[in-house]
Amino acid sequence: MSTNNLKKEGDINLSSKRKQWQESQLDTSALNTLEQDASCFIHQAMSTPCLAPLEAAEGIYLHDSQGRKYMDFHGNNVHQIGFSHPHVVSKLKFQLDQLAFSTRRYTNQTAIDCAQKLTALTPGDLNRVLFAPGGTSVVGMALKLARIVSGKQKVISLWDSFHGASMDAISVGGTHSFNKGLGPLMPGVEHIPPPTTYRGVFTKDGEDDSAYTDYLEYVLQNDPDIAVFIAETVRNTDAQFPSKAYWKRVRELCDHYGVLLILDEIPIALGRTGYMFAFEHYDIAPDFLCLGKGLGGGIIPFAAMITRDKFNIAEDVSLGHYTHEKSPLGSAAALATLEVIEKEDLLQKAKKDGLWLQKELTTLQQKYPLIGDVRGRGLLWGIELVKDQLSKERAIEEAEIVMYACLSAGLSFKVSQGNVLQLSPPLIITQQQLQEAMTILDQALYKASTQLRYPINQ
Repeated sequence: MSTNNLKKEGDINLSSKRKQWQESQLDTSALNTLEQDASCFIHQAMSTPCLAPLEAAEGIYLHDSQGRKYMDFHGNNVHQIGFSHPHVVSKLKFQLDQLAFSTRRYTNQTAIDCAQKLTALTPGDLNRVLFAPGGTSVVGMALKLARIVSGKQKVISLWDSFHGASMDAISVGGTHSFNKGLGPLMPGVEHIPPPTTYRGVFTKDGEDDSAYTDYLEYVLQNDPDIAVFIAETVRNTDAQFPSKAYWKRVRELCDHYGVLLILDEIPIALGRTGYMFAFEHYDIAPDFLCLGKGLGGGIIPFAAMITRDKFNIAEDVSLGHYTHEKSPLGSAAALATLEVIEKEDLLQKAKKDGLWLQKELTTLQQKYPLIGDVRGRGLLWGIELVKDQLSKERAIEEAEIVMYACLSAGLSFKVSQGNVLQLSPPLIITQQQLQEAMTILDQALYKASTQLRYPINQ
């Protein structure tokens, strides 16, 4: 894949600007560490070669080997409660002393408590759980069980979606960098456009997204063998929030045509959008809910699939049967994470911070014509940079300039789709830290605008 094509996936590890940043910011020792890393790990897009060596992560901060610290507004979506939260660490130390591993065919009270806690938080009859070491695995289990429940095999999913990196997950995902050159994937998968209004294929800015559900209905009308519709409730990478009307109609169409709804909330559940689960924004419930990433408290790889009691019909099939399926450590981390969210009232805090960020980011949009769109909720925001607000041409070079300027000033985040600054700070972030991050972002946007001669509105 060419570098230009890779840039559509986000900030990449092959760009000249990354090399320039490393040469200007890292010392000889750090560069040597990166060379060692590059010599032993398999290289892959958006990963190895790496950005910089880390020595610690705590709270909202990453600490590199040179003593610098960065506010982490990316965190691989595991840092809802920050890094190394003392409550999670304490619970994990206790669990290590009690029971560190639960071999298959046995159970343990910590795993049971975790399952019961999760199902107490989900609505209706979503009260059956399977655990696995990661989000990709629970997506696979949901797809398996959905086939058994429905007696059908075909799947509808969205272009530009991400559901994991295994062969089944990339088959239902819609991200090219994960399936390039791999040949035939899982058969029976139909992709349809995602519901976007800023640069959507069916809508113009400001229009509703009903055309996307019209398209979904057209597919369902013409293919009675569809078993599943799988989607991210909110697209995490570039912060795309469908309308309530969209999800309401999707739920109605799935019910009408006998299609099961799998919602992938692996990166965006657990308070990221101001609710424990993003589907709560839309007053719907899925048939299968996939959780992961932050469920392990940013320490333990841990994920969960939650489904309806009536779908507990596969007792003669090994849906997962993972070695660490009922991990006491993963379960302890998940319980502690949920306790932190509740005790520190992080859902209400995320809603309040989201309103503040909306105001701040709107102000930046008015100041910098380089910003074409601002969208988000809670502590998940996307800032889309464009060369021209009418043509909406993606400002890819400009996004890289902003990202590396922010990194140099101590703010780390992901660039998605080549031109969208995705901001997802830990829910524990303070108002002062948010203000500091906005100041850094403002200065970086000013640098990019002046360097490339974009107008600035005073």
